[in-house]
Amino acid sequence: MSDTRRPIFPFTAIVGQEEMKLALLLNVVDPRIGGVMIMGDRGTGKSTAIRALAALLPEIAVVADDPYNSSPRDPDLMSAEVLQRLEQGEALPTEQRQVPMVDLPLGATEDRLCGTIDIEQALSRGVRAFEPGLLARVNRGILYVDEVNLLDDHLVDVLLDAAASGWNTVEREGVSVRHPARFVLVGSGNPEEGELRPQLLDRFGLSVDVRTVREAELRVQIVEQRGRFDGDPQGFCQTQQSQQQALQERIGQARERLPQVQLDADLRLAISRMCGELDVDGLRGDIVSNRAARALASLEGRDQVEEEDVARVVCCCLRHRLRKDPMETVDSGARVVKAFCKVFQRAEPETSEPFQLALT
Repeated sequence: MSDTRRPIFPFTAIVGQEEMKLALLLNVVDPRIGGVMIMGDRGTGKSTAIRALAALLPEIAVVADDPYNSSPRDPDLMSAEVLQRLEQGEALPTEQRQVPMVDLPLGATEDRLCGTIDIEQALSRGVRAFEPGLLARVNRGILYVDEVNLLDDHLVDVLLDAAASGWNTVEREGVSVRHPARFVLVGSGNPEEGELRPQLLDRFGLSVDVRTVREAELRVQIVEQRGRFDGDPQGFCQTQQSQQQALQERIGQARERLPQVQLDADLRLAISRMCGELDVDGLRGDIVSNRAARALASLEGRDQVEEEDVARVVCCCLRHRLRKDPMETVDSGARVVKAFCKVFQRAEPETSEPFQLALT
């Protein structure tokens, strides 16, 4: 880690919360999964994990001086200006940038999020110019919304539409702009402070429920890790450097391998049967389950999805898409596990905890 940067707690040093770490990594491998919603108690490491993930990712090549982080090679990730320069045969100067990570404040307006008219240019030069917003800045990065359940529903709609389509379209006072907005949307919140509408919750690819660690030994380990980091951030990061590098390389290889990963027709059929068994509305559950299983297989170095991959991701993919049981405040995933065991003809386990992901 560069000495000029503020040290960030290493991702590989986070103790516990395996399901949350798995969901974040899968979205990094395949951003088309559609982001992750993390609901849970205060002080359970949600913000720490998300910022650690952004710092872990390798730098990306972007077109120099472009406000949209345009890719120099992929036309789908280029702004209209960069595409025009490319079509004219201009050589595009490039530079390496850290993957952008943007925090969306609760008080943000739609203009701040999507972009608006550049008032300075309008007054000084008398021209209509576009001032990019946060969606332009976060292109090819991670957008983090803390307390997303307290965010205005209209802004959540805008965020989810941009995350699903990969584009942001702005119509303001005679200015029409469309630019790429590919990002991993991560929302977090405390269910005690309010819940998202089911229609919005369904738009998140994965959902994770995090709880306060109760085991005394594990709590001591977490406190000690944090104490060592606070006492010597640079030194602590150095102790994790080899593990961070290994995980970074693993993510890069998984991204390259993903297009070759195969999912057999029998497994696709079983996933859809499970969604039907759970009476899941729409087809998002089927699509996300397929993508998450392929991403997990790729992350573990395989080009073929296995039944165990489906078992490890299915709770995250379907738990938040179920119709609420009035007697149950938070769905633990038990219904999903029961449906999985029925479709795959397995004995029901004693616990519905997901399989753990080894990061080393």
